[in-house]
Amino acid sequence: MSQATENLPLWLSSPGVHRRSRWERALRRIVRPRPVPQRVFAFVDRARRLDRFFKLAIAGLTLGLLVVLLAALPAGRYLAGWLATHGRWTAYRMIGLEPERDEIDAEWQRKRDYDVASARAQLAGTFAAYDPPQQRLLRFAGMDPDHVLLRWGNFDRTVMLPATVFEPDESGRSYRFRPNTRSIWIRNFPTKGAVKAYFQVPDTPEAAELVKGTGAAIVAESAQTTNSWGLRGPEPNLEAPFRGIALGDSYMQGLFVGDDQTPTECLKRDLAQRLGAAVEILNTGHLGYSPEQYYYSLVEYAQRFPPQFVVVSIFANDFDGDWKAVLEGRGGDWPEGKFWLGRIRQFCAARGVACLFVPAPWVNQLDGPQLAGFYPGAVSNILETTGFEYLDPINEFSNALLALSIDGLKRGEPISGNPLFNGRIGDGHFSAQGCVVWAEVVGRRLGLLVDLQLAKTGLARPLRRLGPRDRSWPGSRSGATPRSP
Repeated sequence: MSQATENLPLWLSSPGVHRRSRWERALRRIVRPRPVPQRVFAFVDRARRLDRFFKLAIAGLTLGLLVVLLAALPAGRYLAGWLATHGRWTAYRMIGLEPERDEIDAEWQRKRDYDVASARAQLAGTFAAYDPPQQRLLRFAGMDPDHVLLRWGNFDRTVMLPATVFEPDESGRSYRFRPNTRSIWIRNFPTKGAVKAYFQVPDTPEAAELVKGTGAAIVAESAQTTNSWGLRGPEPNLEAPFRGIALGDSYMQGLFVGDDQTPTECLKRDLAQRLGAAVEILNTGHLGYSPEQYYYSLVEYAQRFPPQFVVVSIFANDFDGDWKAVLEGRGGDWPEGKFWLGRIRQFCAARGVACLFVPAPWVNQLDGPQLAGFYPGAVSNILETTGFEYLDPINEFSNALLALSIDGLKRGEPISGNPLFNGRIGDGHFSAQGCVVWAEVVGRRLGLLVDLQLAKTGLARPLRRLGPRDRSWPGSRSGATPRSP
């Protein structure tokens, strides 16, 4: 023991006492006596409570006013309904369920009604921004606020259509061509708001005069005629031995090409040569149509014109109004597209009708990187068809473009742009040459599918001429057994 320790008192020098004092000091640091709360005067406490109550009342009143305002406005009601519906669907999916189809259709209808109402509310201001010559042209076309046809199209968008060329349809198609109508295309119209730069007007001498001074121009070779069925093309030949229906959007309608140059008219001629008999194809293509409208077009016309084959032309905006997002893999409501394309396939299968799905190539997929993984790659994934029922024509378009390029170089006249599309007027639809290429590709496959059907039923080709009471093809309304010619 050190000298310093020997001089300390016993109770301080004891090791045990030293340890206890350290624990005591530690406990004092942990367990400290609570400070006595500072007392507040009663009148100060009351003021604080009143202040809190006032702030809560203001917040509640503000929230209530917001709810009332939202409920009073169409946008607020739509948003509230959207949140309720999609919240319920999320809850369904969390437990492994999917919403019923009726509920999905009702939600689509609610969205379409809201979008159309919103577009109509904005139209008056947009129309007023045009100068008098432009307003006169829009009135002539039936695109002024009092006459314009506002309907849903392009999958999830609202389209503005000239009432002189189109009419409403409440059977599922949204809109359709007016029957027995001749129209022509206007381009380069100075767009304001939602009015499209391209639209059709009645093909009359008055149209040429009204276009002057508007900045727009008539596409001279784009005259279009509808028949009594409200479809582009001549009156259908009901006695043709081979009958088909083409479903599609503006690609099938045939933008900026003549009546005898559309994809379906070219396909009729190609198939007639392959099959050795007359062929009739209904062209139900309408700009802005999507798979839902394709399906209802098929249901309507198949009753009047029982087909032996159906061609379904598809494009990227069939799955999202923003077609560029689909091409780039950033968009696409694939389950919705799959549902309606599946219904088309089921409709055909139940009637023994050959069905061929054909995605239209985008012009940039030939002139630049193809990038086909998103479109049409995703289309082939959702269709779940056999290889016989799916045809991607892009390779044949590439071959045709190469052949045209080589021919031009040999003649010392290199081609500029892509002559298979309407690039000369800044449009990406098939040109007259492109329609011929499309028809040759599709005709080759359809000819084989028709021969396959004939082989299955024991018929020889060509078929004998069918009368109105004798349509013996599988899937016809008569249900008669096929007979040899």
